[in-house]
Amino acid sequence: MQGEKHPHCPQCGAVWQADQTCESYFHQLQFWEFEEPKTRFEVHHLMVLSYHLQHPALYSEEGLHQAILLLREFLEQGTATSEIRKRSHRSVNFRQRSWSIRGSALSRGSYDHEITWPMTVADVVAAGEEAYVEQVRKWAASIHTVLSEIKFLN
Repeated sequence: MQGEKHPHCPQCGAVWQADQTCESYFHQLQFWEFEEPKTRFEVHHLMVLSYHLQHPALYSEEGLHQAILLLREFLEQGTATSEIRKRSHRSVNFRQRSWSIRGSALSRGSYDHEITWPMTVADVVAAGEEAYVEQVRKWAASIHTVLSEIKFLN
């Protein structure tokens, strides 16, 4: 119906189509990765990070801060996920760290002000599975740009 408004995500602003939510879009991306892991799993780390950075309440305050630094390292320094895993194994081990990655009633990640994201998980899904790797890279880069512009990455 023309003029009908679709619901949207209160965290990232994505427009939800046909009873979809950001969580269902996220699961769609995971499904696409498992359909073609050799090519699509290479951007898994960027996909998960991008989704969570646009839904900051999924993180604790410290988790959000660490995720922002991780995005920076992936995109600015080109650090490989294997290197990150090797180097941060102890610091992210839940038995050895004093903070939680996940958001909880005691600590939820948030940004100081509302952010208008130029690209969301819904856009990656809308581009289709054939464009998956390229779109995830573009999505992560767009988040990096926005966070840099509002001084979260400086």
